[in-house]
Amino acid sequence: MAGQRALAALVFVAGIGTLAVEISASRLLAPYYGSSTIVWANLIGLVLASLSLGYWLGGRLADRRPEPRVLGALVLAAALWIAATPFVARPFLDVTVEGIDEASAGAAIGSFFATLGLFAPSVTLLGMVAPFAIRLALDAVEAAGSVAGRLYALSTVGSLLGTFLSALLAIPLLGTQRTLLLSAALLALVGAVLVGRRWLLVPLAVAALAGIPPGAIKADDDLVYETESRYQYIQVVQRGEARYLRLNEGVAVHSVWRPDTVLTGGEWDMFLTVPALLRRPVERVAILGNAAGTIARAYGVFYPQAEIDGVELDPEVSSVGRRWFGLGDNPRLHVRDADARPFLAATGRRYDLIVVDAYRQPYIPFYLATREFFQLARERLRPGGIVALNVASVPRDRELARSISGTLAAELPQVWAWKPLRFNQLVLGLTEPLDRPQLVERLGRLPARLRVLGDLLARDVRPVTRVERPWTDDRAPVEWITDRMILEFAAAGGELEEDPLPTDPEP
Repeated sequence: MAGQRALAALVFVAGIGTLAVEISASRLLAPYYGSSTIVWANLIGLVLASLSLGYWLGGRLADRRPEPRVLGALVLAAALWIAATPFVARPFLDVTVEGIDEASAGAAIGSFFATLGLFAPSVTLLGMVAPFAIRLALDAVEAAGSVAGRLYALSTVGSLLGTFLSALLAIPLLGTQRTLLLSAALLALVGAVLVGRRWLLVPLAVAALAGIPPGAIKADDDLVYETESRYQYIQVVQRGEARYLRLNEGVAVHSVWRPDTVLTGGEWDMFLTVPALLRRPVERVAILGNAAGTIARAYGVFYPQAEIDGVELDPEVSSVGRRWFGLGDNPRLHVRDADARPFLAATGRRYDLIVVDAYRQPYIPFYLATREFFQLARERLRPGGIVALNVASVPRDRELARSISGTLAAELPQVWAWKPLRFNQLVLGLTEPLDRPQLVERLGRLPARLRVLGDLLARDVRPVTRVERPWTDDRAPVEWITDRMILEFAAAGGELEEDPLPTDPEP
């Protein structure tokens, strides 16, 4: 009877360990490859493939050597692999991600091989547990169905527990590294019970590793702050007097702060031109993707009368913004910790301007690029209001920007596009059309320090027509188009070195 209980515990804990590994894997991969649909597809697909391989191998091995010690050894091997993973993962991923750091390419390929090398072996070993345990638990063929059903049910319940404990408690409270180590220690404990008492030192040793402080993720020589939030990795980097906010992969900068100016020379400055296109002074603005508040801080200087709702999904990013990026400098900014589209759907406010800068580099969330979203945005605009989007593009490939702006044109009467930077395009959706002379005339109202931006916008802005097949919530292939765009650009030898806007401060 004791053997039956031990097998049941082993299957249950293996279920916990399998999903703890998968959830933790997503956290380890996110700083390097992001958390797009493609990365998750690689992770889920390889976990399922590894489990399938483990079921097959476990059944064959159990028939050849139906011994509890063999099963315990498999679990111990899985535990040791999992324990080693957080220490091996960072140097391994630092090497494999160099191509992304240089060209922001290869997330699909890189995440596939990273998952295959780092996580597939331990998941395969854990997949061997259930069929092996069923073989050991069978006393008679007549009971095969009930034994298999009971043990697979225990495995599934363990997997559910592993999912929720890891995602909701362990990772937020302890971090990814310690979540993996404690999962490994638990697995080693139940494995050692079957192998022999002298092996009980293994779970103790693995648990002791949890005392090692987690290392920095992709540490930068100029790193001044780093944390792991519920949603992502966050880094603050300082170069000279300037500070930069990096999220996840660290390829893109999401916010910039300088002590002597609110101008950045980057894509944030594009949005400073938009209020001039309104028929009246801007009074209320929604910034979807506020990050650490770079745009809102600049609006506080150039448009101090504007009330701003800065919508940011991650409260930790807002906290970093207050500490390092002057998020509190604009007293008319109200930070809303919410997801952009649900916030817009729930609010009763109407805005003169809705800014969409909600990247999870290098992807814009698909649900912020569909007809349904743009229809919602139009409903939240006051008469004469404008939607302004920052859309990624690369030289000679504007398919992503064309698809998004063309979808916007399906919902708003006029859309303009301006590409002031090599990798960023400003897309404007107007509820009240402007002809080019009117547009030029209104840009003449810009503050003096922004006139050069207005001149560039007036010179280079182009009208956009509706695409034949606008994107919808059902079909919006953002990740596919973005990955293809980046991979083709990288294959052509492109490098991500941005040309600054002419408002760039003195270096």
